[in-house]
Amino acid sequence: MGNAQKKSAGPSSGVASPARSGAREGNPGSGERKNTALANGAHTAEGERRGDEEETGSTGAHGGENLDAPAGDLPPALARLKNEGNMLFKRGQFGLALHNYSRVIEGLSGAGIDSPEDLCILYSNRAACYLKDGNCTDCIQDCTSALELRPFSLKPLLRRAMAYEALERYRKAYVDYKTVLQIDSSVQAAHDSVHRITKQLIEQDGPDWREKLPEIPNVPISAQQHRREEPSAEVLQARAERAEQEKARRAEARFTLLKQEGNDLVKRGEFENAVEKYSECVALKPAECTVYTNRALCFLKLERFAEARQDCDSALKLEPDNKKAFYRRALAHKGLKDFLSSSSDLQEVLRLDPNVHEAEQELQEVTVLLRESLLESHTQG
Repeated sequence: MGNAQKKSAGPSSGVASPARSGAREGNPGSGERKNTALANGAHTAEGERRGDEEETGSTGAHGGENLDAPAGDLPPALARLKNEGNMLFKRGQFGLALHNYSRVIEGLSGAGIDSPEDLCILYSNRAACYLKDGNCTDCIQDCTSALELRPFSLKPLLRRAMAYEALERYRKAYVDYKTVLQIDSSVQAAHDSVHRITKQLIEQDGPDWREKLPEIPNVPISAQQHRREEPSAEVLQARAERAEQEKARRAEARFTLLKQEGNDLVKRGEFENAVEKYSECVALKPAECTVYTNRALCFLKLERFAEARQDCDSALKLEPDNKKAFYRRALAHKGLKDFLSSSSDLQEVLRLDPNVHEAEQELQEVTVLLRESLLESHTQG
């Protein structure tokens, strides 16, 4: 604890002076680091943004900023500086907020005030500024100082994990994320990051990646946040929406795969197997017209004309001007000896597109068959 407080007194301790914090805000190098952080997902956690607001919230009676609100055990002048830093942070002025937090840290040390809890929050808040600015190294340093004061504090751990991940120090990031989940298993950002980093570690360290990890600390029960209450309706709705979106995404991917497999089987002449693939597609997306016309083609090749006609009927309900459905239904009618219906469908194809030569040829043939059929019926009568 003493070391963390001494850290803010000297210029070499990593504490930003007013001039230093202002320089950081316009530092081109920090912008490059920030881009790296964003590429690794370090600044995308909604839970982290909510955490900033919880630590940095001081509002007045009418929802405005109350700069004179009490702030822990801080004297009024330092409390006002901290509240102003909170306001600047919320407005996205991270360099100016960092400057305020640094002045409060220096003020605490200079006044000899021993307030580990307030100092921990200040380091954590300043770390959030560093993280937003892409300065991951100083973010890690401030988070570590906060954790020395209050071990297993959730927000410093989460912010340090994000900074480690942005710097591609995946082993340390993994340990911090896993520690966060011991404290509060509901932090979705930590779950997502653990999955993401696990893939990176497997690529980096191979199948024995776990053996190369630093030791993951055991969080004492007193530091764990046990949430036994039922989730709110908003949370349940959000979970249901995410689950539905994931289900739809998987179904779409499965549909695309099955359809492609069906198309490949058709090219190889394996029509029975293609029918199975297209039938699975119909179960996943019953409103997809092309699946019905594709399966109808397979049924025609297998001389299952009634099923081919039924699929074409389904396709035409979805797309009333589908030439392919009319043409294949005409062939199905022809196979069923219903030459009049076949002729009608072929004429519809030519109405939609007069350049379909196959339809012209079929129409000529069907017309001959229709005349023969009528002549035969007349003769029998």
